[in-house]
This record gives sequence, structure tokens and C-alpha cells, in this order.
Amino acid sequence: MTQTIALAGKGGTGKTTVAACLIRYLLEERGGSVLAIDADPAMNLPLVLGLEVEQTIGDIREEMLQLVQSSGALAGSMPGGLSKQEYLDYQVQMALVEGKRVDLLAMGRPEGPGCYCAANQMLRLIIDRLGTHYDYVVIDNEAGMEHLSRRTTRDVDVLLLVTDPTQRGIAAAKEMARMIPGLHIRVGRVYLIVNRARDGLPPPLAEAVARSGLELIGTIPEDPAMAEFEIGGRPLIQLPPETAVYQAVRDIAQKVLVG
Repeated sequence: MTQTIALAGKGGTGKTTVAACLIRYLLEERGGSVLAIDADPAMNLPLVLGLEVEQTIGDIREEMLQLVQSSGALAGSMPGGLSKQEYLDYQVQMALVEGKRVDLLAMGRPEGPGCYCAANQMLRLIIDRLGTHYDYVVIDNEAGMEHLSRRTTRDVDVLLLVTDPTQRGIAAAKEMARMIPGLHIRVGRVYLIVNRARDGLPPPLAEAVARSGLELIGTIPEDPAMAEFEIGGRPLIQLPPETAVYQAVRDIAQKVLVG
């Protein structure tokens, strides 16, 4: 049964780093197949996974809108005589970047002017169906939460809210958790992760976490090994297993994943 893990938080908290380490753990220690979804228009997940993206879901959506608005597509048929659903299904399969036991789908740019409701609904169904072919789906989200229900998926087993060690970050995570009931998606368990923590949490931040009502599942320390990889542009998924950041994410993953 597929387990879906989503990461969210305000910008710059290190969600993509956590996602890369989590995917590495799944591949090396769980032995399952992984579908990685980059739902951030900045598209950093391909870089940390060492994969190249040629087409995004945003590209597909824009192309379909143009086709539907043209006279040749008004009757409901697409190029090759395909239905709209068949056309989108084919395009999503073509956009899928295949790696070694991890495949990547990039959501790309946000919606432009025009009505995307029908395309988004069809794309969401395709992505949900695609995810069932994998043991794990890991979604690296942009800042905020609304796109989870609008463009990505309806079901999340584990939501990891990643914050930096700041009062603002914890407040943002608390607000994201508060939004969940209004998103019309099923979210199983919600946990808080504090990234780039120095020697644990100072008392003011520990108090803020307690007031937030969120379950703190772990902290991730600052790791000097990260700088070498970032400067050299090396994929973070290749971090040595003994690095502090990977070990911290590994411990968190062992706590939150079922089976």
C-alpha cells in the first residue's frame, strides 16, 4: 500500500533538503520505489536528486488550455483523436523523469490567467492513480498549503511541517496545520520538524513549540557537510550516510513511517 509523505513550511526552511534525505532513506533502507513530486515552482528537488526535468505539469496544463481554446479542440478531441483525459495521461507519462528506483514529477509554474478547473481535476486524478504504482510518494511543496488540494493530491498519510529555529517559522507551521480542515484533503498524521537547530531548542522556541500544539518529531542540526555539496552543486541525495543531517532525518523517518 502506497504511503504518501508531504513536506510543507514557509520558504527557506530546508524542506527540499529534508525531502532528499527522506527519499535516500526510503531507497536504501526501505527498499521501496519512490515517486518524488516537486510542487514548488522553484524546482529545487531535481537538483538535489541529480535528475533533469524537461517538461512540467504546468507546461502540460498551459498547452492543454491553448488547445481547448483553439477551434480544433472545441469538440472535445485532442491531437491524435485522443480524449482530453487520454491526452493528459499521455503527457504526464512523458513528463515523468525516471531515475534509479525514484521517479520525479515536477508541477512547475503556477496557473496563469484562464480557467484551469477541469484540467486540474483530471491531472489530480492522473497523479493519484500514478502514485498507486509506487511504495512511497514524497511531495515537496512550495510555501503554503492550498495547492495540496488544488493541484497535487487528495490524500496525505504523513504531513511534515518543516520550520527553521525561529518564532515566525513555528507560527507559520501552526497556521498551516490550522488550515488543514478547510483544504478538503485527507491528512493522516501531522508532525513538526525544526531544521538547522543548534544544540537543541532554546527555551523560548521550546515554549513556542509547546504552545503550537504540534507534535515535535525531531530536530535537524546545522551540518557543515552541506556547504560543500551546495557550493559544488552536488546532489544532496549523495550525502555520506554518517552526516548529521542525514542521520537526523533517518531517525525521524523511522518514527513516522508505518511498516
